[in-house]
Amino acid sequence: MGQVIVITGCADGMGREVAKLLASAGDTIAGFDVDEKGVASLEAELRGKAGEHLLMPLDITNRPGILAFRDAVLKKYGRVDTVLSNVGIGFFGPFEEIDLEKALRCFEINVIGAASIFQAFIPTLRAQGRGKIIAMSSLVGRIPFPFESIYTATKFAIEGMMLSLRLEVEPFGIHCAIIEPAQVSTTFAAKIHKLPPDGSPYRERVRRFIARDDELIKTAPTPLYAANKIVKVLQCERPRLHNQIDFQSSFFLTLNRFLPQPIRDMILVNFMDIRV
Repeated sequence: MGQVIVITGCADGMGREVAKLLASAGDTIAGFDVDEKGVASLEAELRGKAGEHLLMPLDITNRPGILAFRDAVLKKYGRVDTVLSNVGIGFFGPFEEIDLEKALRCFEINVIGAASIFQAFIPTLRAQGRGKIIAMSSLVGRIPFPFESIYTATKFAIEGMMLSLRLEVEPFGIHCAIIEPAQVSTTFAAKIHKLPPDGSPYRERVRRFIARDDELIKTAPTPLYAANKIVKVLQCERPRLHNQIDFQSSFFLTLNRFLPQPIRDMILVNFMDIRV
């Protein structure tokens, strides 16, 4: 049966490609997504693959629903080997002008959503004496980007949660890993990019930021390329704590580790074409 792998946010993008690759390799996929049509079409694609699957439509903020999902997975398969938190939403805009109520929802989905799926399965992983907990973070989880302050904050929170969590669960044989992509050629960014209103002091720099980001997306890794990198992490018995999927992420993280802050800032604002 291979591994039994739980995947949240599996209806589209990287999560969908990861599920298909794993199922083709003979792993069992247990996943959910709020996108009911996407879940149904993925289920149709997985039929006939080597691995089994259990998919359902579910909102990551529905904590009783997550516990019911966990119970269904354990009833059907009796175990779980790896839990991948992939669900997340973006958030974009000058900090001064953002809606904090909407920002709160971003934290609820990106951070508490990941926490809830991990918390649901940790007792089983601990009782088994083995397993993996893997969180999808981002380059901005370690390198903050302007106009993405809330999204950046959620990814910093994921990184901090995982760094703390691993010290608690590793003695029980549970290994933790973080995956930190930069950009992937999906519609993720396009869905949230929006110019501030006329008269905003940030409008021109945001316009340049969006234009630059649109250019970078054209040469970004595809979801399938990213999924192949992610699958390697999932299949590794003892994955590294920090994992990147592209050269750009590794390059910027290396610079971030060694260069002084003023130089890092200069490189970033020039790279994103938002210098004043």
